Amino acid sequence: MVQVRDVWINWFEGEENGYNVCPFHEWRSEDRVEVLDQAVVVKVTERLFNYIENRLEDLPDTLLKDVYQKSSLRKNMSRVTLDYCFIACDGTRIIAVDTLGYNTPIRKSRLTPRQEQIIYDLLAEENEKEYDITEEMPEKEYHILSPHPQYMEGLTRKERQLKQLLFMAVDQLYTTGNEAEIRYWYTEWKPTSYPVIQTMDKDEVWHALYEEIQTGWTSRHYELCEAMIKGQPFFEKLWDMQHEESIKKN
Repeated sequence: MVQVRDVWINWFEGEENGYNVCPFHEWRSEDRVEVLDQAVVVKVTERLFNYIENRLEDLPDTLLKDVYQKSSLRKNMSRVTLDYCFIACDGTRIIAVDTLGYNTPIRKSRLTPRQEQIIYDLLAEENEKEYDITEEMPEKEYHILSPHPQYMEGLTRKERQLKQLLFMAVDQLYTTGNEAEIRYWYTEWKPTSYPVIQTMDKDEVWHALYEEIQTGWTSRHYELCEAMIKGQPFFEKLWDMQHEESIKKN
């Protein structure tokens, strides 16, 4: 099997959507970048790559068996062997995975452009076994707390994370808010529709708001998110984390 050395990785843990596994140009100064002293590379089908990138479900047994303890992490002056860690490539995309000893791709990372090119070149020269999944998988279901990739397309890391925060606030609004509160926030989003909003019931208002905020990220999204999370410590902490990073970059 093909192996590479000295691979920079920036683990994103517990992410079921590939858009949250940030590319190299979106890595931040506070991210914990580690180095794989040695990593095994596996060739996978497009279907398996999508499965790895966008799910947190069991990996094929043959793949896990073949990569077992063939990758290691550099830690201080020593090497730590990782049970099920590997780099997957489908010919056009690359992702690093560590299962933390389990059967699911719990940690995922993109690679640096230079390291990606090395892997493309190596696989082009070798006739490697290609891994796939044998059973048909049901289509993945997306929802407000796991938005469809189309709603994150073209957004920066900060915008994606603030948009997910807005979705979290809107989701909580449905659970804890009464009809008047939901009408208020939809009116904040679309003040010109105030007369119509007053005739809508709770479900109609909430679904209209949710449908309209799904596309894009604008100053209106930003302002609605900032207003909705005020006074909610957990949400405010997530909001502040994004802005602290912006200050560091400037």
